[in-house]
Amino acid sequence: MPEVDFTELFARKRPDIRRSGTGEMIAAVLKQRIFEGDLPPGTQLAEEALAESLQVSRNSLREAFRLLAHERLINHELHRGVFVRRLGRVDVLEVYSARMFLEVSAVAQCPADHPQLQQALQAVERAESAALRGDWTEVATDNLAFHQALMESVGSNRISETSRQLMAEVRLAFHSMADARAFLEPYISRNRLIVETLLAGQPGRAAELMRVYLDDSREQLYGALGLD
Repeated sequence: MPEVDFTELFARKRPDIRRSGTGEMIAAVLKQRIFEGDLPPGTQLAEEALAESLQVSRNSLREAFRLLAHERLINHELHRGVFVRRLGRVDVLEVYSARMFLEVSAVAQCPADHPQLQQALQAVERAESAALRGDWTEVATDNLAFHQALMESVGSNRISETSRQLMAEVRLAFHSMADARAFLEPYISRNRLIVETLLAGQPGRAAELMRVYLDDSREQLYGALGLD
């Protein structure tokens, strides 16, 4: 079971949690920590330690747990506690089916002058720099940020929120890989090709590149997670 020092984590990445809507804000903080790879699958979210580290009430934390369980990011295990989920084959299939529908559609309608393309390009550049440093945790974060930027181009808050949930679930799968570099490295150049194709005003070709990309990624995840 992965062990996380919540006091150290939230001292390093201090969340801004206000009194109003505290349960939702705590859920957003924990989801972001999952997205960034700080809370890997199997991490026990110990209620007392987490409430103390976040300086929130246990009732507010339980509300956050309820929201995250609804989003399928955590599990409540009887007599054991709350844990960050591990994905199975059905989870991966459902996540990638949703991504295929949403991301390919988003790319297909993205104009060359959309400001989110610059956000996507910056995510690619950060991933390239992180790869040179051998920081594959950062590469994973930047890879997901690239996809999120493309989804933000749709201009729908609902689609953006759905995408953030999907990206958090994908991050759970990334954690289970024995060789993150072998999986992630080829997709850095593929991300650049997609965004450069969009910037060149070829959304149809970019959408086809994304479709093949997601097919390949799903099959590689099956293999990496032993779900063949």
